[in-house]
Amino acid sequence: MSAVTSRALAVLLCLALLVTACAAPPAPITLDEGTVVVLNQTKAEWRNVVITVNDHFRGGAPSLPPGGRMAAPLAQFQTAFGQHYDRSLQSVAKIELTATAADGSAVALSWHGERAK
Repeated sequence: MSAVTSRALAVLLCLALLVTACAAPPAPITLDEGTVVVLNQTKAEWRNVVITVNDHFRGGAPSLPPGGRMAAPLAQFQTAFGQHYDRSLQSVAKIELTATAADGSAVALSWHGERAK
């Protein structure tokens, strides 16, 4: 390999690293093909994770570790009366997450259409 080719490869590698380092972090709540995806982007475990879709349909998990990912199909979310979310009858307008961090502080995230707020 020539010196010019080696330098060009090194420059390309540096550019690739810069592009990935400058990319925006993924949203903590996303909706992907009928699945709610939650990312714990903090360094603390979340406990008693509750996800509410459209104010009525709930689901969750006992905990989500730091850096952890949770994915749940919308059909798994249900109301207090046991009715399951039916994608053919409604669309998702809002997703809210509540939890308790390991230090006892409250965690609250919401998604309204495009990105978590």
